[in-house]
Amino acid sequence: MSSDLDARLRLTEVFYSLQGESRSVGWPTVFIRLTGCPLRCGYCDTKYAYQGGQWCSIKSIMQQVQGYGATYVTVTGGEPLAQKNCLPLLALLCKAGFEVSLETSGALDIAEVDSRVVRVVDVKTPGSGEADKNLFSNFSYLSLKDQLKFVICDRNDYLWSKALIAQYQLSDRCEVLFSAAQGELADTVLADWILEDRLAVRFQIQLHKYLWNNAQGK
Repeated sequence: MSSDLDARLRLTEVFYSLQGESRSVGWPTVFIRLTGCPLRCGYCDTKYAYQGGQWCSIKSIMQQVQGYGATYVTVTGGEPLAQKNCLPLLALLCKAGFEVSLETSGALDIAEVDSRVVRVVDVKTPGSGEADKNLFSNFSYLSLKDQLKFVICDRNDYLWSKALIAQYQLSDRCEVLFSAAQGELADTVLADWILEDRLAVRFQIQLHKYLWNNAQGK
């Protein structure tokens, strides 16, 4: 236990905000944003987390999280699973009684993620420029408490995502979320496509972008 608490992670920020997306949207949440990502998605809104940050022990991160007195904790990035010590951090957060979610690109194996964690896997569409990085074997590890997120840039992305959902029967595995890439596709257009096709997905608007224009720390 002490060795896990002493393990270090490169950390960009810990902050308290409202969850902007996923099933727990709107809930006050502590976000742990880890540094570094092997992907370079065209629509990425956290490029500042690609590098920099500072090394922190898991113990220090836990203390920061506990200081907010919140129930929900989200570990995000960057790509959090790019750091091996993300796994013990997730397990210790669960053990401490937090409701924990992980936001991951899906380009890295999620098999070893603690089973108590809600895994929010961002499937990379062609419009992201990183669709070839998707690790589709991750789908087999998903349960009904997990979520798959598709950021849709255009009609091609939508049709590609729709076909993938059918191919892997993803709506039967977990909740599937669709959102429009900000500045690239109108929310109303995507909403109409979903309704026209009777698609079994949840349409979502990224709340934090509308409230705070994606300001860092919000």
